[in-house]
Amino acid sequence: MPSSQTIVQKPSLLLASPPLALQTNSWKYYAYTQFCLPGSAHPIPQPLLQLAVDQGYRTAEGNKPPWCSWGLPLIYSYIQDVYWNVGFLRYFELKQVPNFLLAAPMAILVAWATWTYVTTHPWLFLTLGMQRSKNKKTLEKPEPGFLSPRVFVYLVHAAALLLFGSLCMHVQVLTRFLCSSTPIVYWFSAHLLLDQEPLLKSLEAVPGKPPAGDPPPGQKVPRNSIMGLLYNWKTCSLVTRCVLGYFVTYWLLGLLLHCNWLPWT
Repeated sequence: MPSSQTIVQKPSLLLASPPLALQTNSWKYYAYTQFCLPGSAHPIPQPLLQLAVDQGYRTAEGNKPPWCSWGLPLIYSYIQDVYWNVGFLRYFELKQVPNFLLAAPMAILVAWATWTYVTTHPWLFLTLGMQRSKNKKTLEKPEPGFLSPRVFVYLVHAAALLLFGSLCMHVQVLTRFLCSSTPIVYWFSAHLLLDQEPLLKSLEAVPGKPPAGDPPPGQKVPRNSIMGLLYNWKTCSLVTRCVLGYFVTYWLLGLLLHCNWLPWT
């Protein structure tokens, strides 16, 4: 029997869906009226017309573009296909190797998360989470944290995003695509630190209280666990150095490059 909270959530989801769909599709409909319906285009200033000529852009006052005759006339799909060269395996070119290297750490992290979860819960993977595990121990006390069965839907979502982004998108946007679309990136990173870093156990502390016991010789024990790992960088495990090193480096380079209009994503 569904809980009262679930019953309340369903109408909320139904009410929230139309505004989201309207926001996503309104500009596509506007483009359709401007390019595909005769006499509906607004006058274009001469400087913009000249820019369109110089850059080879199509204007709304010209002939109808091919996408107007599609069964589902979507301008965004046309732009991705013609102007951005977005499509299945289109980015697999030798000149794009640097972009694949840029996206490799995040792709490896999500692929590693998928492999770790699937090998821990093969039954969930084989049944797509639609049947409970036959393991009585798992039913009585499920795995906590990242390996919890409740994480399965998020893991499937992350794996699908990774597969789609790697095969069909400009691969250099894969990092921000995954980081902004799935919590698996952060949950699995935390799982790796907790599972692979012995130093974290000595840095555990209750907020507002000093840590229990004496810190290891020569190690600082700040209240923030991440800062504690950074302070004791030399004694951290290889996994910790790779995970923290990647995120810190990406953050610093992003601040320096992206805000100065240099190639970074």
